[in-house]
Amino acid sequence: MLKLFTSLAATAAIALISGSAFAQGYPERSITMVVPFAAGGPTDTVTRLVAESMSRDLGQQIIVENVGGAGGTLGASQVAKADPDGYTLLLHHIGMATSATLYRKLPYDTLNAFEYVGLVTDVPMTIVAKKDFEPTDLKGLVEFVKANADKITLANAGIGAASHLCGMLFMSEIKTPLTTVPYKGTGPAMTDLLGGQVDLMCDQTTNTTKQIKGGTIKAYGVTSAKRLDALPDLPTVAEAGLPGMQVGIWHGIYAPKGTPEEVTQKLSASLQKALKDPSIIARFAELGTVPSTDAEATPAGLKTKLESEVTRWKPVIEAAGQYAD
Repeated sequence: MLKLFTSLAATAAIALISGSAFAQGYPERSITMVVPFAAGGPTDTVTRLVAESMSRDLGQQIIVENVGGAGGTLGASQVAKADPDGYTLLLHHIGMATSATLYRKLPYDTLNAFEYVGLVTDVPMTIVAKKDFEPTDLKGLVEFVKANADKITLANAGIGAASHLCGMLFMSEIKTPLTTVPYKGTGPAMTDLLGGQVDLMCDQTTNTTKQIKGGTIKAYGVTSAKRLDALPDLPTVAEAGLPGMQVGIWHGIYAPKGTPEEVTQKLSASLQKALKDPSIIARFAELGTVPSTDAEATPAGLKTKLESEVTRWKPVIEAAGQYAD
């Protein structure tokens, strides 16, 4: 028995030393960071900014790979199946939490198939419309929508996309179902909103701020707790009478289950450093968002956020009755 105990202890010690040695040498080659959405979209924009800064800190290139489809679950599934060596990561948004309910047959366990690295940012949403839409403020918009619900179209970038989730929350808050028009990505949805082919959309400031400032779309409210420096004249949804619409599209970085803790901690430290990069802070401000704090950009911070958001969105999705499978 003593020999067995000694052998097990020795094995554990070797594993610990090996893991520490691996972490010290990590990374020795390029890292792939999967974005589960198309290139050019809001989450892709955030990912490329962070990946560039983290690459400089880690001394190895982080290659962004877009694996779109199925509301972000294809890319997430690919990372869940990857080797847990720290060389394949996932940067996903709030859809990581909502997919647990939207998809009743997910190929992975949302809460248990990944290791956590940290939160990146929490992007506010904006309620916007085609340029010549009749209502002039959010209160008027709600009244108009309720009176003309059967004639109004609400665009989104596909089931599970941030715009889809925000749209569901909007309909839930005003207790009025609308005709939703799903697109294969944020770009096509915005194109049709700009062209007047659809009436409304609810999407991230990273995708709408430029258009709002340019006056090519009409904005009614931002879903943050306070007004944004980038859009100071745009009232919050709470100011305009929809306090339940406060929501952010948060983004987090994950690694496959079993990735050594030393590696996730090293990645978390690199993320925290990247989020203090003046160029990222400035670029995020232009996009209407701010970097996560050091406490949020940790494995514990991201894990807490994901668990709370799974709980928050489950009743909203079930009430809407809109599932992806």
